[in-house]
Amino acid sequence: MNTKLRTLLGATVAASILALSASLANAEMAISVYGGFQSAPHSDVEVSDEPDFTAGWEGRSFEMPPYYGVRGTWWMEEMGQPNLGVSLDFTHAKVYANDDTLAETGWDHFEFSDGINLLTLNALYRMPIEGTKFVPYAGIGAGINVPHVEVTRASGTTFEYQLGGATVQAQAGIAYQFNDNWSTFLEYKGNYSWVDVDIDSGATLKTDIMTNAINAGISFHW
Repeated sequence: MNTKLRTLLGATVAASILALSASLANAEMAISVYGGFQSAPHSDVEVSDEPDFTAGWEGRSFEMPPYYGVRGTWWMEEMGQPNLGVSLDFTHAKVYANDDTLAETGWDHFEFSDGINLLTLNALYRMPIEGTKFVPYAGIGAGINVPHVEVTRASGTTFEYQLGGATVQAQAGIAYQFNDNWSTFLEYKGNYSWVDVDIDSGATLKTDIMTNAINAGISFHW
């Protein structure tokens, strides 16, 4: 991804966050933390100085560093839209190329294990079930991915964070509201990320990574 596009993506996200902070000052707020099981299907990989190949990915959700996420949500109670919300969501998703992929490419190391690192801005809608404490919800959003690129091959090693490109997100789940301040939730969350990064010897690597996750988490409301 070229420098101008990277700068534009970063500026767009920053401006969106500042605008939301100003407009949602009177909203109900919640902070959530979550973890779970995350996987990713195979994806085609384009390398500018080598033949293309298909990467088989492993999620390894519970290995260090683990898969996890943090989310801030603004529910627009004071704005007359109590079931409409906006969230800023950071997810430390990760993938590792499997042994078959490394054998095919001859590479010693290929992974994004310090994260594909997804930052998205999302619109949420919740649907409280009358007479219960259960609250189903769904959302969609978009943002950026900031992968930690880890490639070791005969020509050299790459080991650094880069701005990879755009990410889109969809989620659906159900929360259980213990009281005014605490709730827990179970959800599915899917992300599709366009990753375009630099590797050694001036080469580029491109791949589209789809991550699927079943998350469990807890939220504090105020």
